[in-house]
Amino acid sequence: MSIEKFIAFRSTAVPLPIENIDTDQIIPARFLKATTREGFAENLFRDWRYGKQGEPRSDFVLNNPEYTGSILVAGKNFGSGSSREHAAWALFDYGFKVVISSFFADIFKNNALNNGLLPVQVSELFLADIFSEIGKDPRTLLGVDLEHQEITLLSSGKKELFDINPYKKECLLKGYDDIDYLLSIKEKIREFEALRNE
Repeated sequence: MSIEKFIAFRSTAVPLPIENIDTDQIIPARFLKATTREGFAENLFRDWRYGKQGEPRSDFVLNNPEYTGSILVAGKNFGSGSSREHAAWALFDYGFKVVISSFFADIFKNNALNNGLLPVQVSELFLADIFSEIGKDPRTLLGVDLEHQEITLLSSGKKELFDINPYKKECLLKGYDDIDYLLSIKEKIREFEALRNE
């Protein structure tokens, strides 16, 4: 399935300064019955967003109308735990295009990239700056430029570069999944096969 092309953008962000958020907190196991990527947003952070009777918890950030945007800023070690791809599905389905943290679990990072969600790993100092600026003003804007691998805290002008696998970067910029990428280079594959068979 093709993914949405990733273009540079600016957005406000939702701050979640909690460390070691695992995939069961992102999307609890009891909601993993579906096999398509849609419909997971309503249960994103379900046990933190809602009480036992299904009532929204006013102290959880996703229920606070002051915080909006397509960027989630999370504490260190985001996405640890099981390998469930549904965690990336739920975040993307909710409307997040980027998750920022100072460290990501490798499996979550790969699942995110495969599903059009960009994990941006920054230094702990830069992460602290982002949390601080959002704490002062929920309307703080962040700029995300995948082509130049740069994130900017627009209120202060501070910038930081981030790493990404070159193949995954190309796929995100072009809106390719793995199959789309192979189709895009099919002529090169044919030429290679022809040379091998000479």
